[in-house]
Amino acid sequence: MPIHPREPDPAVPDPADPAPEGAVRPPRGDLPSSGPPTGAGPDTDEEPGPDAAGGPAPSEDQHTAELKELEDRWRRALADLDNLRKRHTRELERERTAERSRTAAAFLPVLDNLELALTHAGSDPGAIVEGVRAVRDQAVNVLELLGYPRHAETGVAFDPARHEVLGVVQDPDAPPGTVVEVLRPGYGDGERQLRPAAVTVAKRE
Repeated sequence: MPIHPREPDPAVPDPADPAPEGAVRPPRGDLPSSGPPTGAGPDTDEEPGPDAAGGPAPSEDQHTAELKELEDRWRRALADLDNLRKRHTRELERERTAERSRTAAAFLPVLDNLELALTHAGSDPGAIVEGVRAVRDQAVNVLELLGYPRHAETGVAFDPARHEVLGVVQDPDAPPGTVVEVLRPGYGDGERQLRPAAVTVAKRE
């Protein structure tokens, strides 16, 4: 059977024929669309660089300058701290020296009176007792002025913060637990106590 060639449809334009002037050619199905790409994967997302948000990145010279400035500040702070420590040490030593000088000066009259008592001991031996007692009272007064009062009371209740027990005696006239005799006076109170008083205490029943 003979095959006759198909006549071209005049309504369908031939893509090879040039489009008449002023005519709009329909889009071809094999051409990519002009819209945005779809289905972009994670590889297509780009993170903004450092220049996009914060401006230009600081240069290496700027980092070096800032580091040097911080190091200079640190060294100056160490030098100031060392100077402060040395000044505090000098002031503390100066105060200690001044306090020792004031304490020693307070006892100079006591030594002077001891010298006078020894000088007159040969001419009047009986006066030496009164002289020594006066010097003792003067020394006690100096300690009290320095903040260390004397404690030598008897008949008071035993206080472990102020008394040191050296013995316990049976005394029917003294209430139990009271100081019967002071063997060595104590000086000072509380945190400023030089030493407690050495005492004997009445025995409890």
